[in-house]
Amino acid sequence: MDYSAQALFEILNESDECDWLEAKGGHESSHSIMETVCSFSNEPGLGGGYILMGVAEDEESEGERYKVVPIDDPDKAQKDVATQCASMFNFPVRPSVKVDKINGDTVLKIRVSELPAKQKPLFFKADRLPKGAWRRIGATDQRCTEDDMHIFYQNYSSYDTIAV
Repeated sequence: MDYSAQALFEILNESDECDWLEAKGGHESSHSIMETVCSFSNEPGLGGGYILMGVAEDEESEGERYKVVPIDDPDKAQKDVATQCASMFNFPVRPSVKVDKINGDTVLKIRVSELPAKQKPLFFKADRLPKGAWRRIGATDQRCTEDDMHIFYQNYSSYDTIAV
């Protein structure tokens, strides 16, 4: 299902972040955003997820949990996300990155698809495996360990099932 940024914002305020939805303030580090891209791409059976960039937790408000922190230069933000997704990982990731509005304020809606099993694990080139791979566990991005690697390298076929 394709959600609008407004619909995602309402979900955040009704139920908080979850395994398929993450809020990122407009000024959060690009590495933090890329960790979430990596986890949505890697988590088996998740189907990917959404990052709503320009939305942050509102610790002072007694009403809504989240507030819009408008993105000053959405064109630059889109280019940065697309460029980093194409260059930081062991192979390029191509998320859908769209400028959208929430209550008239500019945000980015980033849709990341889960990768096919044969392309997993996605990992940061600079960090290698297992440290450079991330998984989505609940509403958190978790760095992979050696124990996580078996999930990505399970192969249920054996040479006994292959035609000679």
